[in-house]
Amino acid sequence: MRFVDEFRDAEQARALAARIAARCEPGRVYKFMEVCGGHTHTIYQHGLEDYLPEQVQLVHGPGCPVCVIPMGRVDDAIAIARRPEVILTSFGDMMRVPGGDGSFLDAKAAGADIRMVYSPLDALKIARQNPGRQVVFMAIGFETTAPSTAVTVQRAKAEGLANFSVFCNHVTIIPAIKAILDSPDQRLDGFLGPGHVSTVIGCEPYRFIAEHYRKPLVVAGFEPLDILHSIDMLLAQLGDGRCEVENQYSRVVPWDGNVTALKVLADVLELRPFFEWRGLGFISHSALKLTEAYADFDAERRFDVPGVRVADPQSCQCGEVLKGVLKPWECKVFGTACTPETPIGTCMVSPEGACAAYYNFGRFRRQRLLQVSAR
Repeated sequence: MRFVDEFRDAEQARALAARIAARCEPGRVYKFMEVCGGHTHTIYQHGLEDYLPEQVQLVHGPGCPVCVIPMGRVDDAIAIARRPEVILTSFGDMMRVPGGDGSFLDAKAAGADIRMVYSPLDALKIARQNPGRQVVFMAIGFETTAPSTAVTVQRAKAEGLANFSVFCNHVTIIPAIKAILDSPDQRLDGFLGPGHVSTVIGCEPYRFIAEHYRKPLVVAGFEPLDILHSIDMLLAQLGDGRCEVENQYSRVVPWDGNVTALKVLADVLELRPFFEWRGLGFISHSALKLTEAYADFDAERRFDVPGVRVADPQSCQCGEVLKGVLKPWECKVFGTACTPETPIGTCMVSPEGACAAYYNFGRFRRQRLLQVSAR
């Protein structure tokens, strides 16, 4: 398949692996964080860790929007959905995320009208079809999906759809990366920057990582050779004594981002003073809410939302996994009590969750298949 097969070529992968190994200084360990959950799945689906020398360690970051949603926000959405006049709409990967009072599927089974949609425009269509009901869209995601929510709200206002609103849980990636860099729990040598988010925000917002924290960042694509090439670029920077922001995914990511999408975001959404992230706690200016011009479409203003904080189950260590402090298989309940069929934490639910990646692709141990990189 064109534009896919050439990024999955085994010979090129082995050549890149050899180049990566040659760049490693004897005795030095390199720790790189893949910020995006999509990168985590590529790494373990294609066994890319087995192409890397033991000196190169990859740790997971908080770039899975479903995984970072705290349990209290799930409960808030369920509280809205239980109102008899409400139809709550949500992306499918949120349906099984556990809150303190069950999941969306549990609430649906108990009688709440919760419907899965593929786009916020689907929720808008449901609002048109049900003028006597209040239709709420559970908006989640980083800057990648926020523009589609913003455009939908603009359209709802233009059409005068008074029965449509958004429960906004969009988060932004830069404050989360800064929180990790400021954390004493983690010592990193560089970052594989998130490709999807960068298609919207571009590469310029990451400059502070290189200039202030002196860590290189390479915006990476999602195919196996993209990941290996990006790791090679990080090692090249470290070998040259450079700390820069580079764009490996230039076939998709413009340096200045998507200007049109950024203008729509600025019109409809603005930063919240603070927002709670699972595993990272409260981070200032790290999430979005509707601007005053679109306040009539804000579900948090339209309905009485409990806003109660809910602690994660004591057995769940999603927070440590999201910070890259633990590997999924180091969690006490990974693969036993916590599986994709019976998830305890969000990292096992989401298609981008690190625990789901490890479970689905058989990473239950530390051992690598070193013969792959040796070939």
